[in-house]
Amino acid sequence: MARNIDSVSSKKIIKVHKAFLNDIDSVCNYANASTSEIASLSEALVKHDAIKALENIPIEELNRDKKGFRVKTLKDSGYSTIADIEKASASELSKINGISPEAASSIKKAASKISDISAQSVHLKLSADNKTPAATKLVCAVSKHISLFSAIKECRQLAEIKPDIVLAIKNCSPLTSGIKWLFASGKKKARAEESYAYLFDVAQGDSPAKASECASQLRKAKIQTKEQAWTHFASDPVPFFNVLEEICPQFMQTDTTVYGLPEELAQAIQNVTIHTEGLKCTLRRYQEWGVKYTLHQKRVLLGDEMGLGKTVQAIAVMVSLRNTGAHHFVVVCPASVITNWCREIEKMSDLPVTRVHGANREQALLHWKENGGVAVTTYETTEHFTLGEKYRFSALVVDEAHYIKNIDAQRSKNVRKICKHAENIMFMTGTALENKVSEMVSLMEVLSPSVAKSVHGMEFLSSAPEFREKIAPVYYRRRREDVLTELPELIENTDWCTMGTEEEKQYNAAVMSGNFANARRVSWNVSDLKYSSKANRLLEIVEDAQEEGRKVIVFSFFLDTIQKVTSLLGERCMEPINGSVAPQRRQEIIDEFDKAPAGKVLAAQIQSGGTGLNIQSASVVVLCEPQFKPSIENQAISRAYRMGQTRNVLVHRLLCDETVDERISELLKNKQEIFDAFADESAVGSESLEIDERTFGSIMEEEKKRIEEKASTGLSEERKTQV
Repeated sequence: MARNIDSVSSKKIIKVHKAFLNDIDSVCNYANASTSEIASLSEALVKHDAIKALENIPIEELNRDKKGFRVKTLKDSGYSTIADIEKASASELSKINGISPEAASSIKKAASKISDISAQSVHLKLSADNKTPAATKLVCAVSKHISLFSAIKECRQLAEIKPDIVLAIKNCSPLTSGIKWLFASGKKKARAEESYAYLFDVAQGDSPAKASECASQLRKAKIQTKEQAWTHFASDPVPFFNVLEEICPQFMQTDTTVYGLPEELAQAIQNVTIHTEGLKCTLRRYQEWGVKYTLHQKRVLLGDEMGLGKTVQAIAVMVSLRNTGAHHFVVVCPASVITNWCREIEKMSDLPVTRVHGANREQALLHWKENGGVAVTTYETTEHFTLGEKYRFSALVVDEAHYIKNIDAQRSKNVRKICKHAENIMFMTGTALENKVSEMVSLMEVLSPSVAKSVHGMEFLSSAPEFREKIAPVYYRRRREDVLTELPELIENTDWCTMGTEEEKQYNAAVMSGNFANARRVSWNVSDLKYSSKANRLLEIVEDAQEEGRKVIVFSFFLDTIQKVTSLLGERCMEPINGSVAPQRRQEIIDEFDKAPAGKVLAAQIQSGGTGLNIQSASVVVLCEPQFKPSIENQAISRAYRMGQTRNVLVHRLLCDETVDERISELLKNKQEIFDAFADESAVGSESLEIDERTFGSIMEEEKKRIEEKASTGLSEERKTQV
């Protein structure tokens, strides 16, 4: 035999490498099969949902083009919807008396056409509230795929040496027995010895152990239960939808190429590279696109609709800039969310954070200047955010940038002064479009005076393609329905509550005395909440939520109402969030709420808890009274209905009929329609969407007349009865 190489050693080294190859193959083959399985299961789920949608389309639609099908005959045979036709074969239909084979074939074609059109509006959705067998199979397949990300990547890298291993095993054959060695040529013996040495070196390394560990991960993944898969989805849904977008984008129905940007600009942005080392979270594809847009354009207004993750996009921008040599960044935000910003940066990245706010702001600012990282400050503190005239830093992020739309306000002047020191600027707001276009343009003037100038005087064309194309280099907005097609349903309920005698007495007194605040607090202003129809309805909602494993957020404009809600619910209610609660404590309350069991309630003043906070652990939102601006309600709902939500979100608006609730709701609905018509086109209407005091005063006057007329009518009826 060869030098110090016996057949036992040769067989042993070959066995090790055959096991090595089997481990690699098992994982790589699973990865390929898993991709195909996910694509197939996604298609099955979409088809299932499409068929379900057809159950709402009556069979009469077959004759929409006046084809003369015998619809009554089909109905008499039990076929009442297009779904029934789709589930049947042409052969089955032809067995119906009066339906010929030719007619059956034509009926199937007509139904398929309707089905195809319907399917275009159906996209892939996953929700923890809809654990159908089809959805469960898909969730299980994707969960296993995600849990094997690192193993698949590792084995695909190891597979690069697979041809060399296979050849070396083949060449080692003469070493496996004395007889083979005896009759081998000198050339084969030399090749065998060389191959053995190669296999020995590989075996001494960590590659076989890595492959073995990957195969072990695969075995564990294969025995994952349905419950574990759904828990995985509920705790971290982003990777699930990233996998689905990658494997079957056609079922996600998102524009993954340009996301609404002009083609030339989109092509330039497509080539931007994001350097994500140090980013601790997974970006959705549309978020990656937002980061690329910001890095490419350098000075932008990101107007993504609330709940799309503007914060994580800003953090990713700063991380990417840091990885290419930048050091100093600034975030300006409302005081209510400064703690949230600090925590999000620490949680989602390895960027150092300095809180420049409060008594030690000067020392904190000095520390940031010397050490770099992200300085997080507030609009109020910008007055004290002093920088040398020639001082420059890498990027400025301004959250809720609509706070500085009024150029005459002091905070606007302070922030605009800081902008002069920043190489990159990212304004962020989900509400820049709720008021006049001129206010949006005023923000653009800071970012790109040339773009702002180009649209000056074009405000009346705000919904036109020309206007949107002109502002595209600066202003970028995506809607939830465009990029989060998989988001669970938002189910909005109007809960009309009928006032009792005590409630009506208090309400009438408030209106007749002209007490605006008390009139708006209808039902909540009774001395004993057992007489409050809204309070009783809230108790029912909370009990239902507990039974369904849900948590609840309750919003009100009024501090007194929040206090009453807290008292009403007792231990079920967390410490409430209002204007007097420090930002850091607000975040602590939300963290405690996230960990709390089902049935827990978080009560918050809508001005304090309705913006800037992420509360996806709640899936029931209760509004105690209608607000004066549709955007305020939308913001509040978006605390729960946002990226990462895995359950259908139930919204309950508590309203009392024959009160100001009714009139405000009607006006809000009209104004929301205006907002939808303009803002969803990345533009805005020409009027403010707020119900002002004057308008509410008119509502109160109408209510006075109604109450007086009702009292007069009631008195007349009483007199008639007496007569």
